[in-house]
Amino acid sequence: MAKTDEIAALYTLIDDPDEEVFGVVSDRIVNYGTTIIPTLEHWWETTPNEQVQNRIENLIHRLQFRDLRRNFTDWKHSPRPELFTGALLCATFHFPELATAPVIADLEKLRRNIWLELNNYLTPLEQVNVFHNILYGYYGLRSIPRDESKPDHFLINKIITGKKGTQAGNGLLYLILCEQLDLPVRAIQLPNQFILAYIKNGGIENNRRAEFFMDPTGGQIYTHKDIETYFKRINEPLEPSYLQPLPNTGTIAKLIDELSSSFDASKEAQKIIELQELSAFLKS
Repeated sequence: MAKTDEIAALYTLIDDPDEEVFGVVSDRIVNYGTTIIPTLEHWWETTPNEQVQNRIENLIHRLQFRDLRRNFTDWKHSPRPELFTGALLCATFHFPELATAPVIADLEKLRRNIWLELNNYLTPLEQVNVFHNILYGYYGLRSIPRDESKPDHFLINKIITGKKGTQAGNGLLYLILCEQLDLPVRAIQLPNQFILAYIKNGGIENNRRAEFFMDPTGGQIYTHKDIETYFKRINEPLEPSYLQPLPNTGTIAKLIDELSSSFDASKEAQKIIELQELSAFLKS
C-alpha cells in the first residue's frame, strides 16, 4: 500500500513547474525500474496536458535506456559477444518493444539459403561469390546512400524486412551471416568506410593478413592494391592499423557511430548523446 501511495503522490508532482522538484520526482520514478513503465503509459493516456505527456515520454525513455545500457554491459562482458545479439540491442534503442522472434526467423531463412549453396571445396573467393549471389541477387539487398539514410537503414530488423540499408547497416547483416556460417570475415578499421576483410585461418588474435576486401554496399571485391590506390587518391597514408580487424564490440560501436549521424541534432540531441555514450562504452 505504501508503494502505491508513493507512486500516486509522485504523479501529482509530475507537472510541478519547478525543475528542481521535478528532478527529484523523476529520479524517484526511475528508481522503480522498468516495472513502472505500464503505469507511466497509463498516466500518458489519461492526461490532457502535453507538457506532462512529454515528461512521461522522457521518463519512459530514461528507463528503457538504463535497461539497454545494462544489457550492453552484459553483452560486452560475455565470453563471446555475438554480433546478432549486439545488433538486436542496437535495434531496441529505436524500437524498445521490438519482437525479436520474427527477426530471428527471417535471418535463419536467409542463412539457410546461403548455407545450402556453400561447401568445403570452394576457394575463399568462390565462397564469397556464392554468398553475394544469394544476398544481393536472390535476396535483393540494396544500398542507401549515407546522405539519404534514416535510423531504419542501420537497424537489423528494418534491414531484413525492407531489404535495404546503408553501407554500415548492410555490412552488419553481412557480418552476422558470416559469423553464423563460420566464414572468416571481419570489419576493419578503415576511416569513414565500413569495409570487410576475408581473413583466412586466423583473426584479430593471430594478426593475419586479409586475403581480399569486400564493400557491403553491393558486394564489390577489392585487392590490397585497390585499397592502396584508394588512399593515394584521397592523399592520405595507409596506416597498418586501418587494415586490422575489429572485435565484435568495436564493430557494433562503429555501427552506433554511423547510426547517431542519422538523427536530427536539432530535435533529437539527447538520443545522439546516448548513442555516443554507448559507443564510447563499447570502445573502452
